[in-house]
Amino acid sequence: MKLIFLGSSFSIVWYMRYHKIVRRSYDKDQDTFRHYILILPCLILALLINEKFTFKEVMWTFPLYLEAVAILPQLVLLQRTRNIDNLTGQYVFLLGAYRALYIVNWIYRYFTEDHFVHWITWICGLVQTLLYADFFYYYFQSWKNNMKLQLPA
Repeated sequence: MKLIFLGSSFSIVWYMRYHKIVRRSYDKDQDTFRHYILILPCLILALLINEKFTFKEVMWTFPLYLEAVAILPQLVLLQRTRNIDNLTGQYVFLLGAYRALYIVNWIYRYFTEDHFVHWITWICGLVQTLLYADFFYYYFQSWKNNMKLQLPA
């Protein structure tokens, strides 16, 4: 599964950077979200809220916090452009569905495995899924009404 995940991630990055049709869809003027402002708060949070204050634990917690908010630049860009092409809409939907299925997995494991409690992971996953909620709503509305996906400004 890790090889499939890594292979698909690398192929997505390749398509975004080198495929002539996909690459043309990038609009640098609309992509103004300062993503670096997410890094410092996540690092501070990892230093303050972790299971035990060790280098390994902080380096494990930091990407959890960062992953929870990493979709924000994409969602802001989609909201600015409003018109979302089919490939991008499907991709963002599947990213959110992937995280939502993780929550289902955690609920199942909580009730079937002894001592399966990972509060930091659960809260980060819940925050990330909640960030997708607005997108999911408009995605399902466009699908239900057989219309092109558009987000409000």
